[in-house]
Amino acid sequence: MSHTHDHLDDIQERYQKELIAAGLLIESGAPGVYGRSGVFEHVIQTFDEYVRKEGQALGPEVMRFPPVITRANYLKTTHIESFPDLIGSIHSFYGKEKDHLEMLRKIQDGEEWTGDLGPTALMLTPAICYPLYPTAKDSVLSENGRLVDLVGFAFRHEPSNDPARMQTFRMHEFVRMGTPEQALAHRDNWLKKGEEMLRALELDAKPALANDPFFGRGGRAMVVSQREQELKYELVVAITSEEKPTAIASSNYHLDHFSHPFNIKLQSGELAHTACVGFGLERTALALFKKFGFDPKTWPAATKNLLGL
Repeated sequence: MSHTHDHLDDIQERYQKELIAAGLLIESGAPGVYGRSGVFEHVIQTFDEYVRKEGQALGPEVMRFPPVITRANYLKTTHIESFPDLIGSIHSFYGKEKDHLEMLRKIQDGEEWTGDLGPTALMLTPAICYPLYPTAKDSVLSENGRLVDLVGFAFRHEPSNDPARMQTFRMHEFVRMGTPEQALAHRDNWLKKGEEMLRALELDAKPALANDPFFGRGGRAMVVSQREQELKYELVVAITSEEKPTAIASSNYHLDHFSHPFNIKLQSGELAHTACVGFGLERTALALFKKFGFDPKTWPAATKNLLGL
């Protein structure tokens, strides 16, 4: 059945309300920002461990970063040119006591007060791999390159009643830095491996050529370029729609997009290429709850065994 945009919104909001009524998601007062119940978190933890074990055999370095990145490093990327509508900038108060009193007066009188704040040195992390590249600044990779296991929260300002489109969410990523051949092989191998992992959980994941949501008129050309070069693939699952399935993982080839601003080079002196695979933890949990029900005890034995539930 074909879904209109409004009808799809209704289906997504219905699933959101079901999750809240079941106590799996906890309303915060902001669209796309939720607390999670113990059951929801347990499913995420077991899936995260499943992903970790699958990547462990490849011998990755393990790094964990807070959900912030320095403004200086953020501005070395092209994120603000490509996705200005998704950014999260952290601000604070820098005034004196009289400025503080004036700000409090504005709040009490219902006036706009955020203009009294100024930017800190931090931005919210838009993608889990962003804090990694500055740590490799001005480095020369070995012939084997580097493989890094990352987990963390990302922020994207896209408030929605679709429970699968959260403003703050977690990803488990494996990032490859190396030659073009090494990076592309990482993207392709994990696309196949990720599909096998999700299908083993009895999720009907399918690979799909994809693009990022680039902003504005110039963004349309970037969408065409990204798709023509086949740089981004997603593993999609029907959560609220068969016709418009939801990406629960993606596998991306970045070329030298991140190595250029941070001067990450190969032994040959050429710029390294990078690639990453990312599994959406909340989205995968939502896909599992949607397909198998809200009580993990009733899920298929194969799924429970793989997750250790």
